[in-house]
Amino acid sequence: MTRRLWSLVAVGLMLAPCLSGEDSRPKASAKGRWVRIFNGKNLEGWTPKFTGHDLGDNFGNTFRVKDGLLTVSYDQYKQFDGQFGHLFYKEKLSHYKIRVEYRFTGKQIAGGPDWALFNSGVMIHCQSPESMGRDQKFPVSIEAQILGDDGSGKRTTGNACTPGTLLVLGGKLITDHCAITSHTAVAPGKWTTMVVEVHGSAKVKHILNGQVVSEYEKPQLDPDDPEGEAQKLIHGDDRLLSEGYVSLQAETHPIEFRKVELLVLDE
Repeated sequence: MTRRLWSLVAVGLMLAPCLSGEDSRPKASAKGRWVRIFNGKNLEGWTPKFTGHDLGDNFGNTFRVKDGLLTVSYDQYKQFDGQFGHLFYKEKLSHYKIRVEYRFTGKQIAGGPDWALFNSGVMIHCQSPESMGRDQKFPVSIEAQILGDDGSGKRTTGNACTPGTLLVLGGKLITDHCAITSHTAVAPGKWTTMVVEVHGSAKVKHILNGQVVSEYEKPQLDPDDPEGEAQKLIHGDDRLLSEGYVSLQAETHPIEFRKVELLVLDE
């Protein structure tokens, strides 16, 4: 067995609890009511992971709390050098709604890719942060994409993206990395409410300011994606994703979250 394959098996063993059928109900969040999982004071209950850095290293103090807002800031960077960041909530989830209120601020950090302008996301069904490789850019997950209008009026928010994964939309397996499912563009500085409604592997909805902008089913591992290879080794033929972690992105453009709330569904 090659060193690469041994490495993938090791990661797979770390991932096994995340993809097993064990009880994934939150221990701290009551079912049937909205609970604030960002306390407005600090990052308690959340763990950062940045490309090229160890788990828990909040590189450049990127994720921070300022004036009661959870902010993604780049004022301590000289230039962006591929340090994509994700802030993981502590509990594994399966059937739930997560609600965020956000707005983009300021300017994109120098060196950020063009596609990351006014770009962030709520990642669901994530692999555990402990199982991510040190240099891995994005967790294997499904992304409820957050995009701000760049002035063209053509950039829509609430699309579904698939790092290391696939999904079924309108009965068709989607292999594009980002399926343009939404028709709604939002000004980047405007406070916006997004709800992601997750029913295990059965169905997912993205709801923007009360309007469903994306609806799909059967989120699953992509067996041909290198980042999903270790998960494929332990997951076998059943690649459907029914649970995982939630994370918020740091993708080179400053953004603020004034609410992050969770409602666990009784299913």
